[in-house]
Amino acid sequence: MDSLAVDLARLQFAFTVAFHIIFPSFTIGLASFLAALEGLWLWTGRDVYLRVFKFWIVIFALTFAMGVVSGIVMAYQFGTNWSVFAEKAGPVVGPLMGYEVLTAFFLEAGFLGIMLFGMNRVGKKLHFFATVVVAIGTALSAFWILSVNSWMQTPAGYSINDVGQFVPANWWEIIFNPSFPYRLVHMVLAAYLTTAFVVAAVGAYHLLRDRTNEAAKVMFSMAMWMMIVVTPIQMLVGDLHGLNTLEHQPAKIAAMEGHFESQGPAPLILFGWPDENAGETKYKVEIPYLSSIILTHSLDGVVPGLKEFPREDWPPAAIVFVAFRLMVGIGSLMLLVGVWGLWSRFRGRLYEDKWLHRASIIMGPTGFIAVIAGWTITEVGRQPYTVYGLLRTSESASPIEAPAVWASLIILIAVYCTVFGIGIFYIFRAMAKSPDTSEGVEEGIPVRTAGITPAQALQPHKGDRPHGS
Repeated sequence: MDSLAVDLARLQFAFTVAFHIIFPSFTIGLASFLAALEGLWLWTGRDVYLRVFKFWIVIFALTFAMGVVSGIVMAYQFGTNWSVFAEKAGPVVGPLMGYEVLTAFFLEAGFLGIMLFGMNRVGKKLHFFATVVVAIGTALSAFWILSVNSWMQTPAGYSINDVGQFVPANWWEIIFNPSFPYRLVHMVLAAYLTTAFVVAAVGAYHLLRDRTNEAAKVMFSMAMWMMIVVTPIQMLVGDLHGLNTLEHQPAKIAAMEGHFESQGPAPLILFGWPDENAGETKYKVEIPYLSSIILTHSLDGVVPGLKEFPREDWPPAAIVFVAFRLMVGIGSLMLLVGVWGLWSRFRGRLYEDKWLHRASIIMGPTGFIAVIAGWTITEVGRQPYTVYGLLRTSESASPIEAPAVWASLIILIAVYCTVFGIGIFYIFRAMAKSPDTSEGVEEGIPVRTAGITPAQALQPHKGDRPHGS
């Protein structure tokens, strides 16, 4: 496979991954949010929690469906564009992806129907159980996918057979490889923050239209609590993840920091442009000592530079450098909005602060941007390898020509923009409806939930069952 075909195959996979990650990063958090809402409704008996639940379950169903479809397309590329990788790493990667289907996806699919259509057909406890199981399934899906990807970043527990395949030697070490715990927690917390900012944006939108909207108040308040609690934890986890990356993938850290020369003490480069040809970061604005403090927790700790590694092993420094600053910058803005929300709450103006509401709407999509930036750091920073340090990307691709990859890339872009564009349009339309008169999914038809008590909502409709059943 020539270099152009490899680059196009990488671009195609990057496009499908970036598109796909939008949906699970939302459904992981939204499933847990729905479980919390239904639990609060059953515990307190307040109808407003049911209305918010009905409002978001429609959006969850649409997002879940698009996530499944985009994930299937992404997986097909292992056989079309990356067949050599599939052949060599298949004995390890294949079973892990199979476990994701057999456990997480079957769990989600098995209880999703009850969650979406069973509220008037099953009891309270069983329906709530189904909602909780779907939430667990989404988290379990993240567990297996992150295990696969983390093994590609920090391979462990394998041996190599006579034909050059990676074969399992210790499944425990494969699944719980060195970077997996950090990356799993980091991704799940990112999903919760992504969901929190979307929920806050929708709540803020409806509060700007009607500050007395009780359902909008509930979603905005819960989202603000999530922000202020989870964002600092995410920053701590990110620091631990960075230390783990420094230990196992130092070249990635060098690219993230924009350092070409090893330094101690090392400054933190706030802004600049890494020039690989010149071997330096140009136009840089830096803070002395801070990179050493963050990465080594000492004033004079040595931070590696890219020149410590062979030139052919450098990741694309500029992409990793910019993506890292985008992710960290968004995280800082998230913390600022969370603190702003806490201050407004203590002042008793959480639902009247229009500037906070406007800022929340602007910040609504930033969680997705941060997630994509984080995956860009992870995947581009691993280059030039698919299995870090062991299997190069140029050696992983299928023996196909560039025109064939071009054709499939163009078709994918056209289909994705059309199909998922329509789906996202309907999601936005559902978000624009007032949650105080929201429509939920029940028995295949829209059901208005305003004014329904918990007891009434769980009562079976006449004609649901044959007489005498």
